[in-house]
Amino acid sequence: MAEVVAGIDIGGTNTVIGIVNRNGDILAESTLPTRCNATFDVFVKNLTGAIEQLLMELGHEHRLLGVGVGSPNGSYNLGAIVDAPNLEWKGILPLCKEITLLTGVPSVVTNDANAAALGELLFGAAKGMKNFVVITLGTGLGSGIVVDGKLVVGHDGFAGEFGHVVAKANGRQCGCGKKGCLETYASATGLRRTAFKMIADSNQPSMLRNVTYDKLTAKMITEAAKTGDPLARAAFEYTGLILGTRLADLVAILNPEAIFFFGGLANAGELLMDPVRRYMEDYMFPVFKGKVKLLLSGLQDKNAAVLGAAALIWEELDKSAH
Repeated sequence: MAEVVAGIDIGGTNTVIGIVNRNGDILAESTLPTRCNATFDVFVKNLTGAIEQLLMELGHEHRLLGVGVGSPNGSYNLGAIVDAPNLEWKGILPLCKEITLLTGVPSVVTNDANAAALGELLFGAAKGMKNFVVITLGTGLGSGIVVDGKLVVGHDGFAGEFGHVVAKANGRQCGCGKKGCLETYASATGLRRTAFKMIADSNQPSMLRNVTYDKLTAKMITEAAKTGDPLARAAFEYTGLILGTRLADLVAILNPEAIFFFGGLANAGELLMDPVRRYMEDYMFPVFKGKVKLLLSGLQDKNAAVLGAAALIWEELDKSAH
């Protein structure tokens, strides 16, 4: 019988479920709405029902060994989701206990960026690396940190919140309640805020000038920058300055071999990477200069969130076996 695991990515709107083998092949996949579930218990029942459905579609020659979950505010140590800002259920939600109760197999959870880091380690471009960081650049900024070949989860399972280090004291309001968090500057949302502020603060000609804030997207800013739009280019330069200087701090603490970038904003390529690299090197502690590779994720064209969650449970099963 082929041994498989379920990798689950819980998003604010949709939850994606995949059945994954040891090689990192997603054999079957489905989605269900995260919202529209009366209670958390109903959601978990629907989730485990979706896993069973996928296994039935694959036929009886596949045996489920475990379930890995990437979730906002997922605590590895507690096996729970804790007060996730973009989920409708609050408090400590004992996700792993409930999944194990309904499936009869072990379950683990971590935050989505930690899962992405494990996916990179097992199935992506970080194979063979012992020290690296994955930065996810989407609506916000997430990070997963691997040190000496192990995912850093911290004292109570929430380590790796690089998006919430302070980039500017008393800076932009963040959804977490703090001011000046890195993700309010270095993310798809941060880039929009920067471009819009630049539009307001200058008379510089730009194809973005007549776009309202609600209509403005990071993709539009990227397309404008590619055509040489000066304001769009300046927005990327500023984003690179903020992110690059903070990465120089991160390197001083962790001494990683590489930093991988994943998510929508990473698709801007050198428009973002060039200023990030320049400012990171400018502000780098001398002993680290020229040593850290900035790379795009090796999972860009795959469902990295599902693969990351699957990597999490494969690693857990391997630990239990030893």
